Amino acid sequence: MLPLLLTPGDPRGVGPEISVAALRAPGEAHRGPVVLLGDVAAIRRLAPEVSLIGLEGLSRGGSGLRMLELPEALPGAGEPVEARAIRVAVDLCLRGLARGIVTGPIHKARLHARGFLYSGHTDFLGALCGVEEPIMAFTGEDVRGRPLRVSLVTVHVPLSAVPGLIRRERVLRTIRISHAALRDQLRIAAPRITVCGLNPHAGEEGVLGGEEIEEIAPACAAARAEGIDVRGPVSAETAFIESDQSDMIVAMYHDQALVPLKAIGFGRCVNWTLGLPILRTSVDHGTADALVGTGRARADSMLAALRLADQLSLPDPAPAGLPAKPAPG
Repeated sequence: MLPLLLTPGDPRGVGPEISVAALRAPGEAHRGPVVLLGDVAAIRRLAPEVSLIGLEGLSRGGSGLRMLELPEALPGAGEPVEARAIRVAVDLCLRGLARGIVTGPIHKARLHARGFLYSGHTDFLGALCGVEEPIMAFTGEDVRGRPLRVSLVTVHVPLSAVPGLIRRERVLRTIRISHAALRDQLRIAAPRITVCGLNPHAGEEGVLGGEEIEEIAPACAAARAEGIDVRGPVSAETAFIESDQSDMIVAMYHDQALVPLKAIGFGRCVNWTLGLPILRTSVDHGTADALVGTGRARADSMLAALRLADQLSLPDPAPAGLPAKPAPG
């Protein structure tokens, strides 16, 4: 079985701690093999028993913690180790040597100071995969423990720039990619999508803004014409209050989605990148430098990211006496 590649992220943050803790977790933390890829010294300080493997070892099973060496022949020599680990992981997935990537947190300011040109994981992954704008999505739970998923039309841009980016083509693309991910990766036969408005009360029929009438509603109508089950645009509070009526909420900007999602389940949510030719999940938090070495960093989100990656890349576990579903593709 091909492994997942786990990149712990910034070696000065909590990424190495939560990665090791997740892989040491008892029980069904993850179902398939996982290989670490990143700063060897940072992992060895926490797990001296980690074994280093070469590319030939990726397809072999093995007990205990395993970590891939990064020889000069692999891509990205000279880059910061956390960036190079992502680059190599993408390369190995595109070559069919791994089934997906699970990423720990990177520190954008520290990377930028060392010449990193991207705003974060998502656009870096897009550049490596040749995808102009991957879709940032998150999975979590509502207050009743039911699945709550969001995808974003705009991501890391100033709030003042958001209205100018809300165009029907962009909204429609987000709806389409979200629908495809729900159907093809999560295997939801008939996905239901709710689309938020941009303005308070979804614009109040144009009184509070025109983006809903001019851009968002036409995108929803076009998606419905393609056979996608879309509701909206509706006000964001309505979308989240009635989240049980949809399999994905499409939000117009970052905090419109992530404030309610993380207020309910921070530390247990998963960042899921849509629209890539490879699988990628990630933790929902940053490097949390103040927690390093304190024993207070929790691995819940990393465990959730590993479980989602397994769910998306492995056959469903079959009940006793029943065959497992084949993995998609």
